[in-house]
Order: sequence, then structure tokens, then C-alpha cells
Amino acid sequence: MSYASKNIFATLPRTQRGQPLVLGGDPKGKNFLYTNGNSVIIRNIQNPAIADVYTEHSCPVNVAKYSPSGFYIASGDQSGKVRIWDTVNKEHILKNEFHPIGGPIKDIAWSPDNQRMVVVGEGRERFGHVFMSETGTSVGEISGQSKPINSCDFRPARPFRIITGSEDNTIAVFEGPPFKFKMTKQEHNRFVQAVRYSPNGNLFASAGFDGKVFIYDGISSDLVGEVGSPAHSGGVYGVSWSPNGKQLLTASGDKTAKLWDVETRQVVSEFVLGTTVEDQQVSCLWQNEYLLTVSLSGFVNYLDINDPTKPLRIVKGHNKPITVLELSEDRSTIFTGSHDGNVTKWNAETGENNRVEGVGHGNQINGMRVHGGILYTCGIDDSLKQIDIEGNTYTGQDLKLGSQPRGMDILKEQNIVVTASVNEITVAQDNQKASILKVTYEPSCVSVSPRGHVVVGGAMDNKVHLYELKGTELSPLQELDHLGAVTDVAYSPDDKYLVACDAHRKVVLYSVPEYKLATNQEWGFHNARVNCVAWSPDSLLVASGSLDTSIIIWSVEKPAKHIIIKNAHAQSQVTRLVWVDNQTLISVGQDCNTKLWTITKF
Repeated sequence: MSYASKNIFATLPRTQRGQPLVLGGDPKGKNFLYTNGNSVIIRNIQNPAIADVYTEHSCPVNVAKYSPSGFYIASGDQSGKVRIWDTVNKEHILKNEFHPIGGPIKDIAWSPDNQRMVVVGEGRERFGHVFMSETGTSVGEISGQSKPINSCDFRPARPFRIITGSEDNTIAVFEGPPFKFKMTKQEHNRFVQAVRYSPNGNLFASAGFDGKVFIYDGISSDLVGEVGSPAHSGGVYGVSWSPNGKQLLTASGDKTAKLWDVETRQVVSEFVLGTTVEDQQVSCLWQNEYLLTVSLSGFVNYLDINDPTKPLRIVKGHNKPITVLELSEDRSTIFTGSHDGNVTKWNAETGENNRVEGVGHGNQINGMRVHGGILYTCGIDDSLKQIDIEGNTYTGQDLKLGSQPRGMDILKEQNIVVTASVNEITVAQDNQKASILKVTYEPSCVSVSPRGHVVVGGAMDNKVHLYELKGTELSPLQELDHLGAVTDVAYSPDDKYLVACDAHRKVVLYSVPEYKLATNQEWGFHNARVNCVAWSPDSLLVASGSLDTSIIIWSVEKPAKHIIIKNAHAQSQVTRLVWVDNQTLISVGQDCNTKLWTITKF
């Protein structure tokens, strides 16, 4: 038995209010870079469904940039470390690791000859550093500004210059190498958020939270003029030059992006990208013919120069940890829900996706099941909601629950929805509560078998509780003891087995309906709490996902055989699993990525 990674549906950039995000462009024009949590995401710009994820940083990464040669990527993280790694090999071999400053890195720039790099951010003793990328030797100092530095750039031609934009409202100019402080420019009266040289280095542009954009001479650093008056009515988060240096793209918190003519410093076109807070534009990138901006929601917008009214395409998905996963009844669509309450539907083949519209839970979703063209969701706003799959929107049918739901399942024949909440189990039929059973233990999960048996996992008492559904009433059958809190339970599709997993690292298989141990083989190869279990459609394989970042596939026929997918979601726990078919497994994790795996039988 073996496994292979089939596809990754990548996370969106992690955004933060009032924080600019830096997108990294590819000198070869194929990919673009952004970060989320501990991961650096390399996405194909032409077909964003193709993505690669690099997870070697031990703390959240803030910025990643390609070297001008295109062979290396430098990424900087929250602790002040810079890793320089290979882009050509699948393994992304580490070339160098340096620790230039003692705090979060906010921007990185390479010199045009790949030899030197400048990093800036919030250090303890300094806010930036210039060093050789091969050896880490210092080639000057970044000084003269009194607050954290948000942005930096390296002049792409000789004589070399470095510019940095700081929260003390100034732009500092350095000449070198070795780089020495030359002057500060004080045109802005709020934080400077972005500074960028034009492709030939003759000019540079700066953008600030005062809504202003200025253009300066690239060599003497004299002010050439202001773009617009002011450029935006909100803070400007990003600025990007066109490849020919004749135009400028800016992205702003006033929810617009604007295209400017550099010579006249007048607006060419304005892209209005929405009206809500989530539509604030926090970054932009101009790469060949592609103009990209990122919204506060994490969506990546491809702007259309010829038609500013609507973007060419919007890349959607999640940028918060995914907590639930479900398949449509024909198994062609994947549904994922994240802990900020957003639900996304994905095409299982192509990875094309869309977000479900309408008023959802607005916070963590704890259960999701499909039945008859409707996707049922329950969230910690203590309600059971319905999504019309065809119309891709919430229907507004809403069932209030007595306490916070932890799991749900559906008995499809009778259209009965069973939700397990913190202190009660609710049975609902046709959108009405049919019965409520108060319980003393704290349920964590629930599964319903076609024969009407309901199994509920207990988080407090380490037991699996079995009930029988008589009409819509639950009557207790028996209890099974575990060594740790039960985290997930699932009946097999053929109703011959029940599998339960717990916080004591064990996956336990029971035969149904006797509820005896089905094997004498102990399934205990995880190193930490097991979060979830899933059955393959033919009931022969069980997959389990754990806090230890790995997935294990167990065989029911040969209980001694198993296969471990190590680091399935590197540095992040696996939160949910589901099988598309007997060879394909989907996993979602705390890293906000959705991954597809091909599993070949023993």
C-alpha cells in the first residue's frame, strides 16, 4: 500500500486589519508568493488551482520574495529569521538561514545581482539589516529611523540605493555598498506603508496611511511630485509598477485599486472592489499582464485593465483553520467550513471554488452533512442552518439549539438530523425539534447507522454511548469504555463496523451490532490525540487524522497492515478527513489547506 499527494487546494493569504501584506512576484512570471501561518504558498499565476506549500518555518511567516535569478526564495518570519531556499527542487532544499533582527520581519528585498539582501521589520536593537545572501556578512547598516520599518526596496541598477519606509512617517535613503544613511524624506504625515523602485530604477514611489502617493527621483531621491491629490481617501497599503515603468497600481483601505499614469500623475482607471470592510485592499502586484490585489477577506482579485467594473477572476477559499469537511451526494463537490464561519464549495477534480453566499454562522462551524440537495451546518452560535447547494446560498431556515453543538449526523431515510450539543442530544425531523435528551457527559461527536443506532462520543467520561432511535426518541443501549476523551465516531457504510478514536492516541474498531472489539490488533500508532476518522466507501479502509500532523490508513481485512502519511499537514493538526472514492482521500487541517491523496491498496 502506498500514497501520493494528488492535489493541494491552497489557503488564501492571512490578512490583518491595518497591516499591509507583501505579495512576492516571480522574475520568470509564472508564480506569485504569499504567506499564511507557518506556510509560504507558491501559486501559479495563470492557473491558481496549482499550488505548492513550503512549511519549514517554526513560527508564522510574514513575507517571501524570489531572488532576481528566480532560483531562490527568501522568507522571513515572526522571530526575525530569514530562510533562503531552492525553488527548483520539489524538496525546497535550504541554502542558508540567518537571524538578522530580533523581531518580526515585514519586508525583504534582493539586490539585482542576487548577492545582497535587505530585511526590515521590528527588531529590538535595530529595525533592519543589509547582508550578503551567501555568507550573512554585514554590508552596511539600516539606521536613522525611530520606529518599526514596514517596507524596503533595493535599486535595481547601479549606483545602488536602498529605501525604507517607516512608522515614524519618513522614508530613509541609503547609499552604498557598504550602505550608509544618506537622508530622510518627510513628505508623508502618517505611517509609510510601501516603497518601490520602478523596473529601471529611475524613479521610486512611496505610499502611506495618509492616502498619499509620492514619486521621487531614483538616484538623487528628490521629490518629483504627488500622484493624485490625494491618491486615495483611505490609507494606501501597496504600490506596484508596470513592467515598462510607465504606470503605477495602488491598493487602498478605501476598497479601491487605482491605475495611474506616471508622467502626468493622473488616474487612468479606478477599480471599485466592494463596499464592506472585508473589501479593503491590503496588497497589490503587477506581473507581466496580470494585475493582482488582495482583499482583507483574503480573496485574490485579478483586475481587468479593459473593464475596471469587475475583476477577471477572484480566487476564493479559506484563510482561517478549516474545521468541517463534507462531500456532495454524487461525490463531485467538496464542502469545507472554517472557524470564521465561511463555507466554500470546491470542484473535486479541478479545484475551482466558490464561497457560499448569505448569512451564515459567523463563527466556528462544528458539523456539516449533506442530504437531498441541502447542506446542513451547525455552528457555535447554537443553531442548525441549511444551505441550498444548487443556489449556493443559505436558505434562512434556522433551528435554534439549546446549547453549543459539537457534532451532527443525518439518518437519510427518515430525514432525521441528530445533533450532539454540550449537555443534550437533539433529534430534529423536517426542521422541527422532535425530542431532546439531556445528558450529563459532554458529547463531542455523533454518528447514525442506517439501522437507527446512534453513537455519541463522550469528552468528559471517556466513553462511547450507544442509543437506539425508536421513532424520534432515543433509548440507551450500552456504553463502551475508552482510555481518553472520545473525539470522533463513525459507522462503516456497510453498517458492519463502528470505529471510534480518542485523545489517548487509539483508533478502535468494533463489530456491529454486538459492539465487541473486531480485531485483537491494537491501532495505536499516532503520537498524539486522534482528531477524526473516516471510512472508505467500500468499508475496507479507515483513515485517521491526528494532532501529530499525520494521517494513518488502516486496513479492516488485514488489521496488522497500515500506512502512515507523515507530516500530511506540516506543523498543523489534521482536523477532518473524507474519502472521495476508494483510492482518493481528502484531508483538511489547521493550516487552512485542503489536500487530496491517492491511496493504493495493499
